[in-house]
Amino acid sequence: MGTIGIQNNKHALNLYYEDWGNGKPVVLIHGWPLSHEMWEHQLVHLSSNGVRCIAYDRRGFGKSDKPWDGYDYDTLAGDLNGLLTKLDIRGATLVGFSMGGGEVVRYLSQYGTERVSKAVLVSSVTPMLIKGPENPAGVPQEQFDKIRAGLENDRPAFLSEFGKQFYGQSVANRAVSEEVLHWNSALALRASPKATLDCVRSFSETDFHADLKNITVPTLVIHGDADKTVPFDFTGKVAAEIISGAKLLVYEGAPHGLFETEKDRLNNDLLHFING
Repeated sequence: MGTIGIQNNKHALNLYYEDWGNGKPVVLIHGWPLSHEMWEHQLVHLSSNGVRCIAYDRRGFGKSDKPWDGYDYDTLAGDLNGLLTKLDIRGATLVGFSMGGGEVVRYLSQYGTERVSKAVLVSSVTPMLIKGPENPAGVPQEQFDKIRAGLENDRPAFLSEFGKQFYGQSVANRAVSEEVLHWNSALALRASPKATLDCVRSFSETDFHADLKNITVPTLVIHGDADKTVPFDFTGKVAAEIISGAKLLVYEGAPHGLFETEKDRLNNDLLHFING
């Protein structure tokens, strides 16, 4: 655990990471706007069951360096490559949640499979979120404009409200405790405001259709069909259709933040896939 220095695009960067357990390596890539700490339940369960778990904070988030720029997916995939290379990880299962799913597929598309044996996309933004000619059912541009406006106007208030949708919380559905919501906001507020804003553009506008077609490793796609943050019908469902041989697990009634609301099921499904 600690920080590791990498070199990417001629810039030195320190990434914070945790390295728990022994066995087959799994690299966990967090979602926006959180940090590696979102993987708490998975880190404990997998590392207690014969898996080596490496979880790191994306640049701009958690305890990693917070540079002014570099929040496009090519650079972020380069950061992941730097981490895998520096730690000399081989035969890894890459697990990407939400925005992190984009890093998984862009890494595989650009750097190949020398260090990776499997991939898991959990509530992933792939193949594309924003509405456009290739994604007519996507989310309208105006929705992402509102997100950026909310962040610029009152970031703490916006993130507090966003967390409720993230976990499917409502008056009728107490999906998580108030303490989890407070924890979610605390993790998000550690991020650089600039990184938080720039990543909205990256995860909403990046087109991963070509990247998905290049994936050749066994891939598991996990998505909740009640996900209002990253709607299943034009993300997880489509990604599983594009990736050759992908296995799709649909969690009925699950929201976006299923790493918390469906933690036991997710832990078991990840462990089974890693060891399968």
